[in-house]
Amino acid sequence: MAEDPILSYAPAPEDRSVASVAPSYGLFVDGEFVAPEGEDHITTVNPADAEPLSTIAVATRADVDRAMAAARRASTGVWSTMPAAERGKYLFRIARVVQERSRELAVLETLDNGKPIRESRDVDLPLAAAHFFYHAGWADKLHFATPGGSPHPLGVAAQVIPWNFPLLMLAWKIAPALATGNTVVLKPAETTPLTALAFADICQEVDLPPGVVNIVTGAEETGQALVNHPDADKVAFTGSTAVGREIARSLAGRNTRLTLELGGKGANIVYDDAALDQAVEGIVGGVFFNQGHVCCAGSRLLVQESVADEVLAALKERVSLLRVGDPLDKNTDLGAINSAAQLDRIRQLTEVGTQEAADCWTAPCTLPERGYWFPPTVLSGVTQAHRIAQEEVFGPVLSVLTFRTPEEAVAKANNTAYGLSAGVWSEKSSKLAWTAERLRAGVIWANTFNKLDPASPFGGYKESGYGREGGWHGLEAYLNG
Repeated sequence: MAEDPILSYAPAPEDRSVASVAPSYGLFVDGEFVAPEGEDHITTVNPADAEPLSTIAVATRADVDRAMAAARRASTGVWSTMPAAERGKYLFRIARVVQERSRELAVLETLDNGKPIRESRDVDLPLAAAHFFYHAGWADKLHFATPGGSPHPLGVAAQVIPWNFPLLMLAWKIAPALATGNTVVLKPAETTPLTALAFADICQEVDLPPGVVNIVTGAEETGQALVNHPDADKVAFTGSTAVGREIARSLAGRNTRLTLELGGKGANIVYDDAALDQAVEGIVGGVFFNQGHVCCAGSRLLVQESVADEVLAALKERVSLLRVGDPLDKNTDLGAINSAAQLDRIRQLTEVGTQEAADCWTAPCTLPERGYWFPPTVLSGVTQAHRIAQEEVFGPVLSVLTFRTPEEAVAKANNTAYGLSAGVWSEKSSKLAWTAERLRAGVIWANTFNKLDPASPFGGYKESGYGREGGWHGLEAYLNG
């Protein structure tokens, strides 16, 4: 009997004890951890076993007022008068401490979020540090980002981040804000606050002036109090399109800058002349990375009819080898779904796809009995009319459509309410360029997928939001003049 390739991998668990989790956490305001005004708390759980990790304070409107006041004092005081090069040094220090504590932070991220430790360790943490390093270098060079202008900070930035990349999204928001001389009040997602609170500890470790970074935890009401606060000069939100619409409505008519990075339903186009083995790897990474909890995931596969059967067979073979299980095991490819609510949504939309006559295939894997889990799933025979081809699942579910001509591929790719990302696979550079020029998406990858860099702007069109993060384009969103 041939050796089972799954059994040939012995467990390789990361040591959970390298990340300490306090029984409870308060708020981080004016450089100190403080108790909230109210008594409400949220329990954050480990998605892999549904066991509680810690209790988190729920910030009231009074707490948000206190954090915004601290940020305003820092904005008009020490932070605004500090030489730009000195501000850059603080970002360099933060980046170095993030690197030094990367193992601890990676374990903490995996415990709180459910993503595999190798993704936290090899993607999230290096990119988070890279964003602080990159923006540290910009701090005293902002006049290059605004040629002929006189750049100066907006003031206080109210920032809300999602649960899929907690620490990385924090870096995306805080690094450019600080580099441009702004101060921050940030609210992490209620299901994944632990790395944001660990970042607060890093702010103390590097002696960041009080009030420059403030972190308030809580759920929807806390977020509403923050983004609607009259003292916010800038609002930056990453999350669902529905919440983004509400924020845009609430800020209409106000002199408050707004950046929205919302949902997506990215198309991944595979032409018949592509290197198919390479494309299959890109398809798998594009949709199953981070359990599909990725706004720019390539969740719609558009494959040319002449190679559709070949690609689908190879794809199923590759997906059947993905290891689903303990996120702290270094061999794991797919970890746990972040929450029970998100798991219910994934199940509902997958069931809808099956009812719409799509062919539903799931990878042959054994799911753990405790926690929130969903197997890698491929829905083929999907058409543009299917809900599964139009609505964001935000889970490990791939919809497969076919096309005959490049014109049809572009038409189907653009036939969505979203416009965040897309991928194109071909051996012909002219075909790559022709397709990319016609795709209505903010980020387009050629013969790869989900590759991010702090120097490259990221953002979308249509219901995927507006504004850019990363590069000098992202700096502009935090500057006047």
